Amino acid sequence: MKALEQNPYFNKALDYIKNNDLGALPLGKHVIDGDNLWVNIVDSRLKTPTEATLEVHDKYIDIQIPLSCEEKFGVKPRSECTAPRGEMNTEKDILFFDDKVEDIICKAPGEMVVFAPDTAHAPLIGEGVIHKAIFKVKVV
Repeated sequence: MKALEQNPYFNKALDYIKNNDLGALPLGKHVIDGDNLWVNIVDSRLKTPTEATLEVHDKYIDIQIPLSCEEKFGVKPRSECTAPRGEMNTEKDILFFDDKVEDIICKAPGEMVVFAPDTAHAPLIGEGVIHKAIFKVKVV
């Protein structure tokens, strides 16, 4: 966590979270600091653990915050993922894995989860539709 605390964009994201009503933001991308920090407000259909796909990012840290309901996330150390689905999409900064989701964490509305590049994560596990915030924080 110390490396995150030294990232000025991560600290800026935390300030933004503290000082803004994320639930009041309209859907879409909200730029906070150019390509260094932004938040996407989305409505997405939740999936079963078998439908959820592990993903990783190289250039950005994810801060994900469910806003409307509980959300579960599959998690796995990136170093333990063995079934990449193709190559890293450098334009979108995402690589998917076909590894099975085994470990799941749960976050209540308003709770934050942080995924650094060393952690594969499978978001959007649950039932129904979720309204959530996804912050993209540039790795420094």
